[in-house]
Amino acid sequence: ARLKNVKAFERFHPSLLQQICLCGFYECLEKGITIFRQGDIGTCWYAVLSGSLDVKVSETSSYQDAVTICTLGTGTAFGESILDNTPRHATIITREFSELLRIEQREFRSLWEKYHHCMAGLLAPPYGVMESGCNADRLVDFCYSKFESPVKLLVCVPSEKILRAGQILRNAILSRAPHMIRDRKYHLKTYRRCCVGTELVDWQLQQSSCVHSRVQAVGMWQVLLEEGVLNHVDQELSFQDKYLFYRFLDDEQEDASFPTEDERRESQEELQDTLLLLSQIGPDAHLRMILRKPPSERTADDLEIIYEELLHIKALSHLSTTVKRELAGVLIFESHAKAGTVLFNQGEEGTSWYIILKGSVNVVIYGKGVVCTLHEGDDFGKLALVNDAPRAASIEDFNRILRDVEANTVRLKEHGQDVLVLEKSLSSSRTSVQGSSSSHYKYNVMSGTPEKILEHLLEMMRLDSQFTESDSALDDFVLMHCVFIPNTQLCPVLMSQYPFSASQGSEQEKLDYTLNNKRRVIRLVMHWAAVNGDHLQEEDVSGLFLEEFFMAVSNDAKAFPALRDQLTELERIHKVLLRHFSVGEEKLQKRQPIRSNDEILFKVYCCDHTYTTIRVPVAASVREVIGAVADKLGSAEDLLLVGLSSAGEKTIFKPSDMSVFSTLSINGRLFVCRRDQLDSLTTLPEQEGPSTGSLASFELMSSKDVAYHMTSYDWELFHCVHELELIYHTFGRQYVKKTTVNLDLFLRRFNEIQFWVITEMCLCPQLSKRVQLLKKFIKIAAHCKEYRNLNAFFAIIMGLSNPAVCRLSQTWEKLPSKFKKFYVEFENLMDPSRNHRAYRLTVAKLEPPIIPFMPLLIKDMTFTHEGNKTFIDSLVNFEKMRMIANTVKIVRYCRSQRFSPESPLPSKNHPDVWTYIRQLNVIDNQRMLTQLSHGLEPRRS
Repeated sequence: ARLKNVKAFERFHPSLLQQICLCGFYECLEKGITIFRQGDIGTCWYAVLSGSLDVKVSETSSYQDAVTICTLGTGTAFGESILDNTPRHATIITREFSELLRIEQREFRSLWEKYHHCMAGLLAPPYGVMESGCNADRLVDFCYSKFESPVKLLVCVPSEKILRAGQILRNAILSRAPHMIRDRKYHLKTYRRCCVGTELVDWQLQQSSCVHSRVQAVGMWQVLLEEGVLNHVDQELSFQDKYLFYRFLDDEQEDASFPTEDERRESQEELQDTLLLLSQIGPDAHLRMILRKPPSERTADDLEIIYEELLHIKALSHLSTTVKRELAGVLIFESHAKAGTVLFNQGEEGTSWYIILKGSVNVVIYGKGVVCTLHEGDDFGKLALVNDAPRAASIEDFNRILRDVEANTVRLKEHGQDVLVLEKSLSSSRTSVQGSSSSHYKYNVMSGTPEKILEHLLEMMRLDSQFTESDSALDDFVLMHCVFIPNTQLCPVLMSQYPFSASQGSEQEKLDYTLNNKRRVIRLVMHWAAVNGDHLQEEDVSGLFLEEFFMAVSNDAKAFPALRDQLTELERIHKVLLRHFSVGEEKLQKRQPIRSNDEILFKVYCCDHTYTTIRVPVAASVREVIGAVADKLGSAEDLLLVGLSSAGEKTIFKPSDMSVFSTLSINGRLFVCRRDQLDSLTTLPEQEGPSTGSLASFELMSSKDVAYHMTSYDWELFHCVHELELIYHTFGRQYVKKTTVNLDLFLRRFNEIQFWVITEMCLCPQLSKRVQLLKKFIKIAAHCKEYRNLNAFFAIIMGLSNPAVCRLSQTWEKLPSKFKKFYVEFENLMDPSRNHRAYRLTVAKLEPPIIPFMPLLIKDMTFTHEGNKTFIDSLVNFEKMRMIANTVKIVRYCRSQRFSPESPLPSKNHPDVWTYIRQLNVIDNQRMLTQLSHGLEPRRS
């Protein structure tokens, strides 16, 4: 299931993937591990599942003078020289923590002999195939940093798919709005059988709910324009939402015909599928269109679209926001349709830096041949660009960006050391009366010590506006401070910031200055308390600080009446925390968040399957759990705490690990044993899961009922997840010494729903019943999508796309075409390409409340965390904190409205549905599920 989503294997036949699963080994390597050295005789072939590796080459075959020529990212493959036993052309070293798939020489040769026809496109020459001619499958697209006028591309023969899409749209227009295609006059010239750009956009917006905006429609028409299925009358390369004339390819002919009745009927039937296809590939075409524009012609919206794309390119993850925004202004699109095109030769001066948007590139070194192949998301040419001495003129743009960033950097020093680094940027404000613009500079925090960052942000706080509008950086600080300054250290800093009096100025100036500073600190403390919420009750130091701070403000309110309003609000927060109950609407929720000092009962098993029940705090460490077990067993000598999954996989927990019960798999259990007993651990019978499905009761439940109760329960779990838990999860619970129990349970719910779908399908022996069950799951997914429960929606669809279910060909063949169409549409929404662009476009249009696809948010935060240092020269990298905080705020936005959908009509089995949804019984052993699947529908010979 995982290999299907690896870029390198996307075109492999399922039977080849299964063979790889049989003979492949999993490698999990830390940073700095050498896979092999230049000159070695290879024994294995590798594919990168996650992480990245440096490719180093030496002219003298000595490791000491090796130079990094490129980086291999996720989805790349290397090591094919084992086919003919030639020495390795380069040294490969892990650049970061990486996961690899390894296949040994004998098995790889066997696979090559049998499947070379579909593996050739993956491997580098001389083993890979180098086709010539215009072939869409071999197209390579680049972004590169270089100024030049865009060249009009020679358009290949349109692909059959896009040609058909153009015909469907033309016939649909002629059937529904024939006046749109007609002869038009402009400046005394007649243009035959043309459409107008704005009218095409208007028409498309009226045809389908999958077209959300005019910008999206422009991208969809651009797809047809790129392939020559739609043409601008003056051969312009960009489709524009303006009064400009465009002509369909079929109308270029003198004797262009109107659609027949059959063609009209086909266009009616295929229109929605066609629009869905174009909506999926339109954003890429729109991006290419923008990148083809000269930088001087790009609008602010264009630059924002390019910037959003750059956020998800790993090669740029270490660059600051400012540099990415500057790059958005100078990147140019370049396309090479012919395989074998040389981009630059070894020894030439570096003039451009390339990022691969689509396709692959071979890196060739004289005398060594192809040393590696780069794929989508990889970059090259950067080292030459930065290091080569003589510069080409076009490189000045890259250098200018770096110079400008440094020129606009303001550094505050104390004792000769940087303590605060600010970035100066232009901020424009427009007056409504005059309509003129006035510009001023604003200063964004890039890095600094926690104290200086806080001091600066307090000075910048505006007291006349909403907190979240003008003080988002201060909000970012409050969210992220646990990473670089815990509450035990922050509370004294906050107290020190609360001013007593000003030292300079007139008496009135001193009073005004002191009052405003006090109001700023009070406002910050109230926001800090609101963000932390119940978490403050778990720390004595926070409670003592609030007590002291409240007393100080109470005393000041006598001298400063203006503080009384804030004092009333501060008093409410203070009382709430003293009484130990939740703020706001949380007390109205059916489920309460689990706190780290809550106690939990759970069973810990021994090798002979006897168990002891212990009661420990949620945040208990493994050391404390073992201590509690030892008290009952009478011995703690050399005991290990082990997580045992239903598949028999063992996880040995470290003594410092916390809250391990919430990290277990669905049917996982905790065992305690000595190290010499590890091999004797066996799973419990109860871990296998159910032996029969629940169809008898499940088929009586309405699909909408199930989706409603599933969403209600998922919302309870989601609402219990504290914002800070996302940050703890990203940086590691051990690093911040905090628990993430509520987040763990919500993430486990995703797996539970996914395995529930697979379990029910694999435990349904009757084909006809299985088809009905499949229909029911697709309907439940559709209702979850309506309820904006995207987490459950994704879990259900991923369950149906699991190998144990998707291989049930007899079941899928009997699924009605209407449901097949729904499923394909849902699968397209899950498409992971271009960083889940399809999902992101969809969710951007939704209003809260939303239950988001949480694993993707976790992935975004992890991507930002791993690609950027937390400290730069001992200063907090606040740019990184801001990026992670922005993802956390997505969760805040999703929960900004209460979940209160209309409940379906109450049915007689309403209580049964409520109970059923909260107690799903599943098999979470993939091997067992696959065996059950083969029992239902044996592999066809």
